[in-house]
Amino acid sequence: MTQPPALQLDVESLRTLLAVLEHGGMTRAAEHLGMSQSAVSWKIKRLEAKIGRPLLIRDGHTVLPSRECRELLPDARAMVTLHDRAVGRLVSSELAGTVHLGSNEEVAASNMAALLGRFSRTHPDVHIEFHVGNSRDLSDGVERGELDVAVIQVSEAELRPADLILWTDQLKWITYRDCPFDDGPVPLITFGARCVYRPLSEPLLREAGIDYHIAFSGPSSIGVHAAVAAGLGVAVLSDRFLSDTVVEWPGAVELAPLPVVHQIARQVPGEASPLMAALMDAIDAELREPVFGHGVPLPEPVIATRY
Repeated sequence: MTQPPALQLDVESLRTLLAVLEHGGMTRAAEHLGMSQSAVSWKIKRLEAKIGRPLLIRDGHTVLPSRECRELLPDARAMVTLHDRAVGRLVSSELAGTVHLGSNEEVAASNMAALLGRFSRTHPDVHIEFHVGNSRDLSDGVERGELDVAVIQVSEAELRPADLILWTDQLKWITYRDCPFDDGPVPLITFGARCVYRPLSEPLLREAGIDYHIAFSGPSSIGVHAAVAAGLGVAVLSDRFLSDTVVEWPGAVELAPLPVVHQIARQVPGEASPLMAALMDAIDAELREPVFGHGVPLPEPVIATRY
């Protein structure tokens, strides 16, 4: 009988190594894997200790693979893929059918890809049709039965008992730090006519007697943030977008506080089928409570869209 090699690599450590390189660092890898940053660091150190050589080169804020790591990467990817395929076959279910899933762009593309990939491997006879759009259109799609599940953003008043809350954001008035816009009508940056935030924000400006005009309508939170950073006006966004250069608008002290908004998963009304229940469980496991630090680069949008 062939003896096993003295050095044995575990799949989860290889998965962690791949995530660090694919997502550009320990913090992003931890967010993607649903682990703490210390756990990611420990797995990498343990893997390096097993191999006896460094695998990552840290150059300031950049993480690069060492020569040994570059040689390992093709096999690491193949091992993780083969492992996941085998596990998927072992735990695959009897579920079958087509499900229509929609999401706004607040969900990072990497998170949504991980969700769809794992669900497809676990339930190979399920076909998911994925749609991206703004929250209002997606919510209407659920009401009309065109979508089975939608991951959308809603206000507190729009929240329903059956909604699955994934995370909650505090809204803030934000502007570029050198543009206080304290004289004349306030240039307002919005997501357009279907913007979820306009019914929340514009009444507050009118109640405070602050004149404003629409200066820019962007297709996505990334686009709106870019317009704010360029000094084009004031916008309402999550406090996750605050940084050293994008700050709270000083004029907000004259206004009533903005509310919180919820990122939720909403399914078509009625009793959930086993397939729908499995999809909601997968969404809960993959998308709940992402770790976003203030002022850090935000997740890339799935596609340019608006709320």
